[in-house]
Amino acid sequence: MDNTPSPGARPASSLATIVVRLPGVLVDLFPGAVRRVEVPAATVRDMVDELDRLWPGMRDRICDSRPAIRKHMNVFVEGERATLKTRLRPGVEVFVLTAISGG
Repeated sequence: MDNTPSPGARPASSLATIVVRLPGVLVDLFPGAVRRVEVPAATVRDMVDELDRLWPGMRDRICDSRPAIRKHMNVFVEGERATLKTRLRPGVEVFVLTAISGG
């Protein structure tokens, strides 16, 4: 088995820790998942990758196949809507929220 990291991949230990706040409806889908978790990440994409490593399948709930953040999901960094390319500073809180719709 080849353990060589993919091109552009950074070892998790070299990334600063951020705080991720997840919605209950997402946490409920993954046994052992928690509402608040600290993960190493430099971008929102790194954060999603780390969440998927912790709870396989979570990436598919947050991102679509383009890849981009799904329409019904919102990611906020320092009060601003984020994309997968959004850079994260050490210690920042990232909020993952589900969109609410109704008629």
